[in-house]
Amino acid sequence: MAKRIKTILKYGIFIGIGVFLVWWQLKSMTASEKNEFTYAIKNARYWILIPIALMSILSHISRSMRWKLLLEPMGYKPSLPNVFMATMVGYLANSAIPRLGEILKCTFLARYEKLKVDKLIGTIILERSFDLLCYVFFIGITVVFQIDLIGDYVNEKLGLFVSQKSGSIWIKLTLALTLLIFGWLTLRFFLKKFPNNTIISKINQTFQGLIEGFKTIRTLKKPGLFWVHTVFIWLMYLAQIYVGFSGMDSTSGLGIGAACSVLTLATLSMIVTPGGIGSFPIFVMQTLVIYGVHEPLGKAFGWLMWGSSTGIIVITGLISLIWMPMYNNRRNLY
Repeated sequence: MAKRIKTILKYGIFIGIGVFLVWWQLKSMTASEKNEFTYAIKNARYWILIPIALMSILSHISRSMRWKLLLEPMGYKPSLPNVFMATMVGYLANSAIPRLGEILKCTFLARYEKLKVDKLIGTIILERSFDLLCYVFFIGITVVFQIDLIGDYVNEKLGLFVSQKSGSIWIKLTLALTLLIFGWLTLRFFLKKFPNNTIISKINQTFQGLIEGFKTIRTLKKPGLFWVHTVFIWLMYLAQIYVGFSGMDSTSGLGIGAACSVLTLATLSMIVTPGGIGSFPIFVMQTLVIYGVHEPLGKAFGWLMWGSSTGIIVITGLISLIWMPMYNNRRNLY
């Protein structure tokens, strides 16, 4: 009972933070900023949502196909429609309650394909661990290719980096590498010193999951195809942001570098609150400020992208929730 209450409180806090951020964003804007925000939303090129929706669906299909590859070494060969629909139901649940989607998608797929839930959950842990590694790698690429711009912004806000006038890109790269090595050594120290600590234990489990993930990938029948799907998924995520820039005059001139930065912070926002509610527009806005986009306009773009992404998940998730039993009943007849 106590555990259930703790879980409800935890999810309630996450959702509460998201709702508060929505309220705070609207409340904190001045009258002129609200007018600018409203104008940007009303005059957005909404036809751009069509290719964005298509790329989003393609990324979900690719993710479903990648999950299907992870199931093959277990002897499981579920139908792709079931894997896709279970995935979308999981996304739908995650948009409201964090982590519920992972359990729900496994439960749905196990039910209609007659598989074991515990083994399916194991593949989800591997998939999430690998996604985390890809995300860290993507952050590294984004920072390295835009070290001057990001370094100047951090220097302006926090004074941590040397300015372009007093140091070269190599000094900044050396500093970043030194901090990375120091962070790794510090983490190793805490892993050995406090192995039973809850937080340290979870970090250690994540690293172990990454190791197991790589071992599993090596045993796949088509490991190359797994990597192709992984690259394709992230390219679709990136393309949605890049194409989305064309939807507003204030962002239409931004390039692929800005899209990388927005994707990096937008992904982080999905961890902060369920489905990025409230936090997504803020993270996107703060990123676009670096590229000279005015805050209300950056916030408007954030809401536009979050709304389209969430809308696709809600619509596709609900259709999958309704269609999945109908599809399997018809399938069983034949």
